[in-house]
Amino acid sequence: MLKEIHTKNAPGAIGPYSQAIQAGDFLYVSGQIGINPETGEVVEGIEAQTEQVMKNLKAILSEADTNFSHVAKFTIFINDMNNFSIVNELYGSYLEKPYPARATVEVSRLPKDVLVEMDVVVYTKVERELD
Repeated sequence: MLKEIHTKNAPGAIGPYSQAIQAGDFLYVSGQIGINPETGEVVEGIEAQTEQVMKNLKAILSEADTNFSHVAKFTIFINDMNNFSIVNELYGSYLEKPYPARATVEVSRLPKDVLVEMDVVVYTKVERELD
């Protein structure tokens, strides 16, 4: 059975999709961009957008009664690989070992011409063991 996850603490979908879908023991969170949910506006700059993306993901995970420690996989889309180190540092500040699997891909364009977008897959069944 599929269950839609929605929170007002993250931007609403800008198309025919859900913020997240719980499917059994997995939570699939749609790509999040740097939109401030209070204003509906895209924040400026790679640092601010990365921080907002992580805050939006955190809000959705919280609504689903989970957190970053349960994330199995991140996918990061950036429009300029020269921003990789900035995104990587800010992203990493939200995580603890063992880190999730990840793919980072440079793309030519993202929705609303943002600089970064991320989605996650979460395994919700068991606690992850930390080193």
